[in-house]
Amino acid sequence: MANPTAAFLAAFLAALVSRCGASKILVVPLDGSHWINMEVILKELHTRGHQLTVLHSANSWYIPANSSLYASVTATMFEDGAKKEAYNRILLEVMEDRRSAGFLSGFYRRRSLTHMLAAGHKDLAQAVGAMLDDLDFIERLRRTRFDLMLTDPGLTVGVLLGNYLGLPMVFNIRWINNGEAHFAVAPSPVSYVPVPGSELPDAMDFPARLQNALHSLYSLMEFHLYISPAYSELLHRHFPPGTDLLSLEREAAIWLVRSDFAFEFPRPSVPNVVHVAGFQCGEPRPLPAHLEAFVRSSGDHGVVLMSLGTLVSALPRQMTEDIAAAFARLPQKVIWKFKGEKPSSLGGNTLLVDWLPQNDLLGHPKTRALVAHGGTNGLYEAIYHGVPVLGVPLLFDQFDNLVRLEVRGGARVLEAKSLTRDGFLEALRDVVETPSYRENMRRLSRLHRDRPTPPLETAVFWIEYVARRKGATHLRPLAYRLPWYSYFCLDVLVVVAAAVAAVAVAFVFFCKAICGRGLGKKSKCE
Repeated sequence: MANPTAAFLAAFLAALVSRCGASKILVVPLDGSHWINMEVILKELHTRGHQLTVLHSANSWYIPANSSLYASVTATMFEDGAKKEAYNRILLEVMEDRRSAGFLSGFYRRRSLTHMLAAGHKDLAQAVGAMLDDLDFIERLRRTRFDLMLTDPGLTVGVLLGNYLGLPMVFNIRWINNGEAHFAVAPSPVSYVPVPGSELPDAMDFPARLQNALHSLYSLMEFHLYISPAYSELLHRHFPPGTDLLSLEREAAIWLVRSDFAFEFPRPSVPNVVHVAGFQCGEPRPLPAHLEAFVRSSGDHGVVLMSLGTLVSALPRQMTEDIAAAFARLPQKVIWKFKGEKPSSLGGNTLLVDWLPQNDLLGHPKTRALVAHGGTNGLYEAIYHGVPVLGVPLLFDQFDNLVRLEVRGGARVLEAKSLTRDGFLEALRDVVETPSYRENMRRLSRLHRDRPTPPLETAVFWIEYVARRKGATHLRPLAYRLPWYSYFCLDVLVVVAAAVAAVAVAFVFFCKAICGRGLGKKSKCE
């Protein structure tokens, strides 16, 4: 048996070493479900002795102002002017847009989101402008002498503030501005890399590639006409001439991307992109007593979970009535994360809760399926535990996420705009009773878990790496600093084409000259 005193000394020395290497980290998170990911990382950084300061709105939805993990700094943020009800309004707009013909529905949906993004980025630019104009606020941040910034660039506050303060930045990221992070930082051939919003697989025929190319053009238009102009005045006042939003984003040292190729389609990447999807997942902990009793009461039929995430709090009334009526006809018990007026068609087998420990319930042996909107967190937790999914996508990336899982054979997808109680019941029974869904999810789970180090450990390593090295410029590709015509070698093509043309013209003149001499000699002989 090991000496207890020696063990204590070893633990003490390890903690001391950790404290000696502690860094001061400024954290600018994104609220909602994104905070769930960030908080997991902060807990691990805190246990390693790092000093954390979180910048957030005074009216944050989920970010506590008082925490033992970090010190709080409040400022006017985007959330101050945003209400959760706005997501419900845009949800209804998107559902209406998707009643259009199949090819056009994706563009109509993106159009509605574009207007929301344009207004949101104007608010963000104003909020950041107020921060940078507050000299006392900026000076307080400078005096703290932070070693780096950890931010979720789904909102641009951290990107702009980090660059202004000259801090090395680490992104905890999946989506950025108007699309998936890889599209801002890595080559993305539209021939086999689906553009966000396209709802396409990677194996595309000609019509699909045409559709993907159109979505790519739409993304460029959205960024350059709606998003980037919102920051023009701010960048002109506070940054060197020629600075644009994309160049500031590409200054990040490391991109901790919440993706995994067990789920994502294979695509090119770059050295400073680190894949850490699923770091919030873990082995299930014991359930609260009332939930454990409810789950156990399901017998051999098991339970079905339903959760639509943190932002969209309510579906249209008729839809919730249809879902509740379908649940009532199941032999399984149902745990439904639900806010709003209780459906009149609710069955005795369904438990409504304001909150549920989703990771722990998904890891329970009696869980048979997850009904979800397709958010990244929920899907990776389902993959981790091998639980099949019935997807009802509502907003943002959820449509593309569920396409990926459906292609992998782990999910079935329903359109919210056309959901009926009979259709919902048939689809859910199919997911629960067809073995292939669970088998495919278990296969994905084995792939997802088979890695050299846990994703949370990987994420924390790279954060500490950037703090130690004061950045990671050696990992950033030169492509970021190339003009577009050099990146695509158009200048090389022009020179090569000119050389080929010159050789061709010279050859033609040479041939004409030779032919001319030959004709001249023939005339003299005659």
